This record gives sequence, structure tokens and C-alpha cells, in this order.
Amino acid sequence: MKHIKKLVISVFLIILFLLLVFSVLFSLININNNKILKNISINNIDISNMTKEEAKTHLTSIINAKSSNNINYINNNETIGSSTFENLEINYNISDAVNKAFNIGRNSNIFKSNFEIINLYFNKKNINLEINLNNDKLSATLDNLSSNLPDKLIQSSFYIDNNNLILTSGNPGKVIDKESTSTTLNTCLQNLIQSDNIVCLSSKDATPEILDIDKIYTEIHKDMQNAYYEKNPLKIHSEVIGVSFDKELAKNILKENKEEYIIPLQYIYPTVTINNLDIDIFQDTIAIFTTKYNVTNTNRANNLELAAEKINGTILSPGEVFSYNKIVGARTIDKGYTEAKVYSNGQVVDGIGGGICQISSTLYDTAIIANLNVTERHNHQFITSYLPAGKDATVVYGAKDLKFQNNRSYPIKIELNVDNGIVTCKILGIKEETEYSINIETEVISVTEPEIIYEHDSSLEIGQEKIKQYGSNGTVVNAYKITKLDGKIISKDLLSQDTYKALQKIIQKNDVN
Repeated sequence: MKHIKKLVISVFLIILFLLLVFSVLFSLININNNKILKNISINNIDISNMTKEEAKTHLTSIINAKSSNNINYINNNETIGSSTFENLEINYNISDAVNKAFNIGRNSNIFKSNFEIINLYFNKKNINLEINLNNDKLSATLDNLSSNLPDKLIQSSFYIDNNNLILTSGNPGKVIDKESTSTTLNTCLQNLIQSDNIVCLSSKDATPEILDIDKIYTEIHKDMQNAYYEKNPLKIHSEVIGVSFDKELAKNILKENKEEYIIPLQYIYPTVTINNLDIDIFQDTIAIFTTKYNVTNTNRANNLELAAEKINGTILSPGEVFSYNKIVGARTIDKGYTEAKVYSNGQVVDGIGGGICQISSTLYDTAIIANLNVTERHNHQFITSYLPAGKDATVVYGAKDLKFQNNRSYPIKIELNVDNGIVTCKILGIKEETEYSINIETEVISVTEPEIIYEHDSSLEIGQEKIKQYGSNGTVVNAYKITKLDGKIISKDLLSQDTYKALQKIIQKNDVN
């Protein structure tokens, strides 16, 4: 019995010795190997037998090819927007992943290393890249995409119309499900084998925010202030018209089930305004921009004039934010707006307030030239006739706004004039000590040909065709803010990347024999 026990111990020690020798020899064989071991991949890209530098170069090449393509967001099989890797500040942590891959089988524990090496002969090892992006920019992108949904949510809102505060209750609709879409985007980014970056959007039902009178009062209420200025250094303080309303009355009015509520406002007017000061506040033209319109289209011209009249004369103190929708308000027949051409579901149709986006677009370009901080802006679905792609700004009451902040040192004044086929926007104020020359330059990334649609029209002769809608190309455009000083470019900043759909070409014909 003792003999058998000794034999078992001896065999065990021999096996242990052989394993130790085998491990030492196995380690000595691999100790000088400067390449990543077999059957290791990163995001399913095989990097076996590559040095770390070779693996980094290989992955960088694949990622560069992937990131050169736009991320296209799809809703119901239709692209409703896109963004670039640069827009979202997407970054792949290649170095960490390659280091993890290289360190497999190179553990300080010799037995663990050998186990990892042997395991690779039977099981492949895949390492996922860490991907970082700017979540704030992604959130803003998805908010913008929500406003492009055909059945989008219309938020409750308010604006001032003469002596009344107008509250609108909004309409339920769809918004992008950010959490689900973020997961889909991450899956797309992790898939390095697929160079097409397609993200299918997830949407969910949403209801408008409840109109909060206390919150609205805080935003609307202002104490009256006379205009004044300080010297050395010069600081100008605009007058403030005192505004208030009866909160209890407003809450009672909101108890009714209506789409629009009218709350009377109370004003206290200052006795000293900027125009009364013994200093010319608006002596300099900071920026000027013009667009053209067709004077024979009287309905459209009427809408342009109404919107421009609301904005004309607006003064923004330093730090104050301009909101197109808050100043212009809802575009309704009651407010004097008429039907004119608008884009809807791939066609040009008549719609109330058609054309007013030319005012917002003209204002947008002027704000950029004035070097103001634009905080919200959306491009049209289709390229407009009055501005090239990348320079327009569409507005939809309750869904899409144009906002910018007066980030200059002095108050500014907006002058808008619609006359004789030309929309002219000026921003007046006092020039800064250093004034930059600003303009927008655009770069076409891709072009899409329009779809041709045939419609039957029995009023035409057999075989006769008539163009109902000429259509236009779709495109993806990068818009850059070019900043110059003394004629030299000092910066080129990406303002936006805009996707425009191709507008269908519609042909009517009678092809019945």
C-alpha cells in the first residue's frame, strides 16, 4: 500500500515537473514574440500576428473609411437626417484595445499566460473598442430629428401679440426615443466591417408639456427700467418695458379646454429710452444681408411683410436671446396670413403663412455675419429658391425655432424691410474694438437625383405630358463659418451639416388608349 502511495506521489511530481518545464519552454518560445497572438480580433477585425503598430495602422485605416461616410438616420425607410463623426465628436480608443490584445498571453503569472495561449488554439478572442462621443451633441441631433418626423410632437408655447399673451396648448405626436436610438447608434459604430452607417430611429408617443402659468409668469414678468449708460468703460443699458399679468385670472382661463388662450397684459412704459440718450447707440451697421422674392406672388409677399413687421425694430441687450417664434407668433388666418406655397410630403402645396421662412433665413445669415451666437437653427426639407443649401433656416411654430444671442458688448437693433422684391435685414449697433469679417461658405458632400412620378390626367390628349412639379436634386452640404481679420482667414468652423431631400418631379400624362 505504501509502495502504491509513493508511486502515485512520484508520478504526480513527474507530471508537475514536466508541466513546469513545458511552461518554461513555452514561455521562452513566446517571450521574444513581438506580435499579437493568433485568433485575436478587435471588433471582429482579425489582427493575428500583427505588431501593435501594424494593428493600430490597420484599424485606423478601417475606421477612417467608416468615418468618411455620413451617419444616416432612417424613419419608416426614409432618410430624415444625417450627421458626421466630426459633428458628434466620435472617437475610437484604438490604443487601449490593441494593448489589451497584445497583453493576452503575456501575464506576469506564467501558468495563466500559458493557459491563455493554449486556449486561443480552441477559442477565438474578440475585444470591443471603447467608443466615446459628445452626448450633448447627440441629444441635440436627436431633438432636431424629432422635429423632422411627419407626425411630430407640437409643444405648448406662448408669444406676445400686442397687448395680449397668447398661449397655445400644442398637439400630441412622436419624438425620437433617445435611449433606444443611442443603443442602435452604438451598434452601428461598433460594426467596423459595415462601412454604411445606417441608424434606424426608434420613436415613441409624447404629449405636450402642460402650460405652467407660474413658470410663464417668471419668464414674461419684467420690472420697468429706464435706459442709461455708464462711461469709462462705455456700458449701455437698454430701457425695459414693465410687463405683467394677473396669474389667477390666467389660471382660470386655462381651465377651459381650448387650443388657444388669450391673457391680457399690463404694461408700464419707461420715460427714458435708448433713443433719448445723448449717444448714438445704433450708429454702425454691424451686418446686412438680402434675399429676393417674386413681387407678383402677392400672398407670399403679404406673409413676408407681416413677419418682417413683427421683428423690425427689435432691440436685444447684451446676453439677451432672440426667438423667432416668440416674436412672430403663430401664423394663422386671424393674424392676417394667407396661403402660399410650402413643402409637404415631397410636394409643393399651399399652406397658411407660406414664405415666412425666407424672413428667418435672411435673419439667420445676418446673425452669422454679425458674429452672433446662434443657439437654434434648422434647415428646410428641400433646397429653397432664395438661398443655396446650408444657408437657410426654417421655422415651424411649436416645433422649430430660430434663436440667437446678442453676445456682443452693446445692444443691437434688428431692421427688416420687405420692398420691391428684396428682403433686407440689418443689424445695427456699436462696433467692437476688434471687428471680424464673417461669411458662410458651403461644400456639397453628395447629390441625390429626384424621383420621377407620373400622374394620370384625362383632360390631356392621349400621349400628351405636362410637368406639374419640376423637382430638384437632394444634397448633403457642410456649411462653414469663415472668420477673417484684415483680409486673412483666422478660422473655419463647421456651422452645420444639412441633409436636403430630392423634390419629386411630377409629370401628368394621359396614357389611356
